[in-house]
Amino acid sequence: MKKDKLIESIITIKRASRKRRFKQSFEFIMNLKGLNIKNPDEQVDLFIHLPHSKGKPQKICAFIGAELKEQASKSCDRVITSDEFPAYTNKKDIKKLADEYDIFIAQANIMPKVAQIFGRVLGPRGKMPNPKAGGIITPSTNLEQLVKKLRNTIHAKAKTQLIVQVPVGDEGMKEEDVAENILTVYEQLVSHLPGEKNNVRNIQLTLTMGRSYKLRDDGSLLETAEEAEENARAAPKEEEKKESESVDVAEEASPKEETVN
Repeated sequence: MKKDKLIESIITIKRASRKRRFKQSFEFIMNLKGLNIKNPDEQVDLFIHLPHSKGKPQKICAFIGAELKEQASKSCDRVITSDEFPAYTNKKDIKKLADEYDIFIAQANIMPKVAQIFGRVLGPRGKMPNPKAGGIITPSTNLEQLVKKLRNTIHAKAKTQLIVQVPVGDEGMKEEDVAENILTVYEQLVSHLPGEKNNVRNIQLTLTMGRSYKLRDDGSLLETAEEAEENARAAPKEEEKKESESVDVAEEASPKEETVN
């Protein structure tokens, strides 16, 4: 992949996209082949530290002992000490916590308590503190550096389908920064695959509400800039589908009014 080709593709996609009232995110998609994802050894499950922000800042919550409270409070968005764990007996409170924070870290010596109390909600959502991401800490951990790194960390995984889709920036960022994020993700994913490029079916790039654009191996679009804009105007169905899905999700998340008989 070439950085200059990626930058050209990013610019073209932005120009072809309809203007929205919010800042759309860039999603990088890698479709895979030749893998048996029922075999854990062939699944994709890795954390990638991006050189730049992925767009929306990630909120971090720390489960720690009293000895790390002061240090954690300076870096993390939320700190919950082990003394406060008994307050989380209601599953709804834990779900609210899981909805509000993107990444959870925990002090190693209290992980059994974290798993016991918070694991029932965080586990199924893939948000349990993870040592692969650096989420298990000790009193000697430099939390300021760790949190700074985690804010630009993404979780790339393919455990049930032959596809990896991750955020790599937003349309308000410099095209160069988005391109460098994409390069980082692409290189680390390819090196992780047993057959490297032989396990890649194709790669795509899309904005939140836009259509997907296929990229060549060098990062350039399969279509010209003129074709991209023309195809974007001629094929609104994909954008309409994404808009419909986003409305459905929002409605599901909203509390339903109770009917009084």
